[in-house]
Amino acid sequence: MTTPHKRALLSVSDKAGLVPFARSLAQMGFELVSTGGTASLLADEGLAVTKVADVTGFPEIMGGRVKTLHPKVHGGLLADQANPAHMQTLGEQEIEPFGVLVVNLYPFASTLAGGADFATCIENIDIGGPAMVRACAKNHASVLPVVDPSDYDRVIALIEADGLDADTRRGFAAKAFAHTARYDAQISRWLQALDGEAAFAEELSFAGAKALELRYGENPHQSAALYLTADQRPGIATGELLQGKPLSYNNLNDADAAFELVSEFDDPAVAIIKHANPCGVALGDDLYGAYRRALACDETSAFGGIVACNRVLDGSVAAAITEIFTEVVIAPGADDAARAVFAQKPNLRLVLTGDMPDPSAKGLTVKSIAGGLLVQSRDDEQASVEAFKAVTANQPDQTTLNNLAFAQRVAKHVKSNTIVLVAGGATLGIGAGQMSRVDAAHLAIKKAGEAGLDVTGAVAASDAFFPFADGIQALIDAGVSAVVQPGGSMRDDEVIGAADSAGLSMVFTGTRHFRH
Repeated sequence: MTTPHKRALLSVSDKAGLVPFARSLAQMGFELVSTGGTASLLADEGLAVTKVADVTGFPEIMGGRVKTLHPKVHGGLLADQANPAHMQTLGEQEIEPFGVLVVNLYPFASTLAGGADFATCIENIDIGGPAMVRACAKNHASVLPVVDPSDYDRVIALIEADGLDADTRRGFAAKAFAHTARYDAQISRWLQALDGEAAFAEELSFAGAKALELRYGENPHQSAALYLTADQRPGIATGELLQGKPLSYNNLNDADAAFELVSEFDDPAVAIIKHANPCGVALGDDLYGAYRRALACDETSAFGGIVACNRVLDGSVAAAITEIFTEVVIAPGADDAARAVFAQKPNLRLVLTGDMPDPSAKGLTVKSIAGGLLVQSRDDEQASVEAFKAVTANQPDQTTLNNLAFAQRVAKHVKSNTIVLVAGGATLGIGAGQMSRVDAAHLAIKKAGEAGLDVTGAVAASDAFFPFADGIQALIDAGVSAVVQPGGSMRDDEVIGAADSAGLSMVFTGTRHFRH
């Protein structure tokens, strides 16, 4: 059917836009039926409204937990109005059908995000609302489900134009089922998280709300969109785009990688990212110094890259960043001077997050494969000198240990296989995404040489163990003085022997950091 039965049930938590929408329905001859606070709002605005309790003949009870769970409501929502038997039953039971259902649910997600206690969160789990939405979505051929206030104007226009054809109704039904699925996913993930991550649940639900339609995906022939989850982690997805062109798929992916990397450090830190791998990472007394040192690692690759900072941006670092073409700058904040500098580059995307993510926070990462999802806990292990185990005769001093810790934290965020060369809290060369570890070592050395950086005395980090001594030997030949790696190879003794023969310091961490 196209023209809906002129009876609408309205029960909303988010009342934005409801009054003009309800007034338009009333002007088109719809009877308005409503619950509790929604009914009071409509009545206060001078609209004729019938309370659900008057329809059911039963009062709202248990503080509103039970009000719409009644045959006089669900019969009117579920009756197939094209089925004579259903309509006969409605007549026999004195049930009036509905033509439109307008429901949005108790604000569970915002209640949880606001830090509410367990009991308050439980009370903000809607039961009657999802039941009505699902009933109506199943019976969408007869009753139109409306769950999004942004659809109100469209619904009025469709009714006026007699435009509620089968395809349109199915679209509203799909949106309604997605709405309740997302709602249930938020609740289930919350309850599962209360028990920690000791084990993965037998069933997991992931859901998101579309925040941004992207021009295309990784390549122009691919379509893409950004969806937001209930995760409150600060980052590119939830940050404010202060200026610049819309963010692309690759911008979002690379900026996320960059911002997660700089979150590893307490001191002022800058990471420059290209294609999800760092071109350069450095610490400094301030962001300006850190940026200059990060850029020195690979200025060629930094062109058109992403810059992430873990401090509020000031004018000096903004001026330095804008000396070369930069796609995105992401930071927790920016002062007036920095904003003024960036404003002179209107195409540069400036994203401010308000805060930094916690690198040690528990969480899950999800990756799609054909026919399934790969789900794992976030790599929340942070390199710590206290956890290092020296395995060579030459013991590293404290300065060397600090550089090794910095190098390993960078290596954790580089695609495997990787070798990272570091001196003085700054990267000198990064060998990323190689099929063998020795190739990663050669690439890191080569990149440092191309940048005119001397690796003599530098330290190196490997994301995984050295399966043979050839990778270590390449670093020894380049003049590297210390190495951090997980250990655990069948040939650890051979690798340690090569290090001892060259007077190299080596520490084991016991923790691998593959990144694919």
